[in-house]
Amino acid sequence: MATRTIARLYDTYADATSAVNALEAAGFMRDDISIVANDGAASTATDAEPVVDADEAATGAGTGATIGTVLGGGAGLLAGIGALAIPGIGPLVAAGWLVAAVSGAGAGAAAGGLLGSLTGAGVEEREANVYSEGVRRGGSLVTVRADEARAGEAETILARYNPVDATGRETDYRAGGWTGYDDGTVTGAGTPDGAPGNPPGTMLSRGVDQVAGTNISGAHPENEAGRTGSMTGTATSNPPGTEASRALDRAAGTNTSGAYPGQSDGTAVNPPGTAAGRAVDKTLGTNTTGANPGRESI
Repeated sequence: MATRTIARLYDTYADATSAVNALEAAGFMRDDISIVANDGAASTATDAEPVVDADEAATGAGTGATIGTVLGGGAGLLAGIGALAIPGIGPLVAAGWLVAAVSGAGAGAAAGGLLGSLTGAGVEEREANVYSEGVRRGGSLVTVRADEARAGEAETILARYNPVDATGRETDYRAGGWTGYDDGTVTGAGTPDGAPGNPPGTMLSRGVDQVAGTNISGAHPENEAGRTGSMTGTATSNPPGTEASRALDRAAGTNTSGAYPGQSDGTAVNPPGTAAGRAVDKTLGTNTTGANPGRESI
C-alpha cells in the first residue's frame, strides 16, 4: 500500500511535541514520526506544560510529559531528541526518520537540507518551502509517514494542535518580501559544477568553510583572498594546502602545504629545516636541520 508523508508546522514547540505524543498514542510507529524544531523555540519551551487531547487524557497517554521530560528523558520518539546545526538554518533539535536526510548523512549532499528532504519524501514543494522557512523563523515541524488507510487519521490528529495554515503563512512571508526558502544545499544533479544552485563540496564542508573561513569545499575561494607571498598554485587567491597547513608553514618556515616551496631552498632567507629545528641546532651545536653544516666538523 502506498505511503504518504504528512507534514505540519507549529508556531510553538509545545504544540508540536503534543502532536508527536498524540500520534504515538494512536499507534503510529515512532520510526515513522519525526520532529525538527528551531533550537531557540525548544529552549524557551522547557518549562511549558504540554497540550493533551481529551482522548489522550481519558487513556492517560501523555500525562505528566512536560517539555523538560521530553528533552531529558522519558519514553517514545522525543526521548531521543538531539541537537544538530544546518548551514543556512542554524541550530536545531530533531528526532526521527527525517534527521538523517536533513543532516545530509546517508542520503548524500544532493538530498540533504530540510527543503530537499521534505520534497524528496513527497511533500509538495510549495508547502515544503513554507515549512522550511517556518523552522528557520522559530517554528517546529512534525512529519509522519502513513499508509493511505491511516493518512486521514494522521491528518486529524495533527490538526488538533494548532498547525500553521501553509497558504496563509506563505502570503504573510511574501508580503514581507520573501521569495522562497534557500538553505544553500546542492539542488542540481551530478557532479557539482560551481553554479549557485549546485556549488562544489558538500553541505557539511561548506558549513565548515563559512564558520572557519576556509575553502575546504572549494565553494568559498573568497576565504583565500588576499593571501600573498612566495606561494605556488594557480593563483595566490587559492593556493595549495589548507589554511591550517599554510599557517604552520608561515610560522615554522616549512612547506608542508606545498604553498611555500621557497621556505627550504637553502638560501640565507629560506634555510632548510624549521625555525624550531634551527634554533635547537644553534643552541646545541648540531645540524639536524641541514642549515648549519659547519657544526658537523666540531
